[in-house]
This record gives sequence, structure tokens and C-alpha cells, in this order.
Amino acid sequence: EDTFELHSLQLELEAVEKQIQELLGRQTELREPLWNPPGSRAPWTRSSQVSFTPAPGHHGPWVQQQRKTRARPRLRTSPPPPPPVFEISTRNRFAPLREAERDAVIVGDSIVRYVRATLAQGKVHTRCFPGARVLDVSAQIPAILKDGESVGAIVLHAGVNDIKLRQTEVLKRDFSSLIETVRSTSPATRIIMSGPLPTYRRGHERLFRADGLHPSRVGAELLSDNISRTLRSI
Repeated sequence: EDTFELHSLQLELEAVEKQIQELLGRQTELREPLWNPPGSRAPWTRSSQVSFTPAPGHHGPWVQQQRKTRARPRLRTSPPPPPPVFEISTRNRFAPLREAERDAVIVGDSIVRYVRATLAQGKVHTRCFPGARVLDVSAQIPAILKDGESVGAIVLHAGVNDIKLRQTEVLKRDFSSLIETVRSTSPATRIIMSGPLPTYRRGHERLFRADGLHPSRVGAELLSDNISRTLRSI
């Protein structure tokens, strides 16, 4: 009895499918005059054709599948060009010179060996010539200031090796010669005179080494701080 019912159901489904196919064919014939006007090259139907395919399994449910429709090409328009951009340079061509002029250099004898001064902006270089007298320092100025625009200030510390000669007038002329050498080599460089420092005194033992002449670590730090404050004030 069950087999007979299944066979009857299968026949009914086949009949329904046949009717559907006939109706779809009739629908295509009715629409053809609308979508295939006289003079067209080939018939073309706008709607997609529908078919019914049984899903996997024995006498399973019917599954509707729809073919992809033929899409019409869309017109593509290029986006409008971006508006022109005008760049205005705000760079100051004199800025590198101004920044370089903040640099400073300390030139002297062995007293400045451990002096390390600082600036808010720029660098401070120390050039030490042990045993140098004032004229010896003056002889080194052209090489140190060969690029005068890179040094904004120079600290001159010399004379300790000249004092022992007890030639006051000669020492004055030597200092004048040193200052004139700096001015002629780099007129824009500011000149700061430092020293000679007084020798060892009682109550200041911690500021000097055992020789009573060269500053100790504490003395070098104190001298560095004094030079730093002077450089920042100009």
C-alpha cells in the first residue's frame, strides 16, 4: 500500500512539473514581442529562466534554483580632480646660521682640561693646550675659528703660565694681541676672558689639587658652572 501511494505521488509531481514547464514556455512566448522588437539581432529575455531540481535523496523535496541574470553595464565616471594645493615655504634660510651661532668654545691651558660648560641650545667645546702661554693660545685661534660662523662665543682662559715670569706689561700686550687675533679672525664672535685663577689659598683646599695650581674635580665643576652662567647671559 505504501509503495502504491509513493508511486502515485511521483506521478502527480511529474505532472505538476510538466504543467510548470508548459506555463513557463507560454510565458516566454508572450513576452518575446515585448523584449525582442522588430529589427533586433537576437532574441533576449529579461527575466531569468526558472527550473526545479530535486534535492539529493530519495524522493526528497523540490529545491528552486535561479540562474544569474545578465546585468547591464554601468557607466563609470572618473572622479573630479582634486583642487590644486599651493605650498608656502616658511623656512628661514638664516636659521642654520642663528642656531650655529649658539655654539661656543673654551680655549686655554691645562686649567680648562676638565671644564665642561653647557648651553640651553648649542654645544660648548673645550680646547686644552697644557703649558701654553697667552701667545701660544693666540697662535691656535686661526685654526679653531677657521669657520667663524659656527662659533658664537669664545672663552679665553690663559695667563697662569705667564704670571711666574713677573712681566706685567708684557702680559698686558700679549692679552691685547690675543683679543685682536680673535677679532680679526671672527669679528662676529663674542669674547669672554676667564682667568688666570688665583693659586691655592687656605680654606679652599677642596678646590685645588695637591699641586695648589690645577683645580680639583670640585673646582673644575665650579669653574664650569661660572662659565655656563656667563654664556647663557649673553
